[in-house]
Amino acid sequence: MKKTTEELLKTLQKTAEIDSFLLEEDENFKTLPLHLYLDKVFAKSEITRSQCIRNSGLDRTYCYQIFSGQKLPSRDKVLALCFGLTLGFEKTQLLLKSTGYPPLYPRNKRDSILIFALQRKHSILETNELLQDLGYELVC
Repeated sequence: MKKTTEELLKTLQKTAEIDSFLLEEDENFKTLPLHLYLDKVFAKSEITRSQCIRNSGLDRTYCYQIFSGQKLPSRDKVLALCFGLTLGFEKTQLLLKSTGYPPLYPRNKRDSILIFALQRKHSILETNELLQDLGYELVC
């Protein structure tokens, strides 16, 4: 059974040997490949892959390579897909964590802007305009 982060940390603090810890807790380190996670999201969503691509601002061919598992995108490309899927902040955080990417961190100014945009259901275009106006790197 998967442990919470706190439980995993307590176990780590009590462990004498890191290699045995890593072996015993192996299931707690597994992440779901992005394309499989996206399959689950699409199954529950009313948004099609085509709509997601249009909403994300990403190249169509590249997105289909991501969807098939041929390409592993950067965190920003994953964020663009989250905007394309109109996931919102909480679901974006879950997707990032579940696929091994760091979640958005409110102490990082650029991440704070992205959190703000996700919470207000901004499009990727609106988000990139906001980032540009404030002098930060665009998502895509």
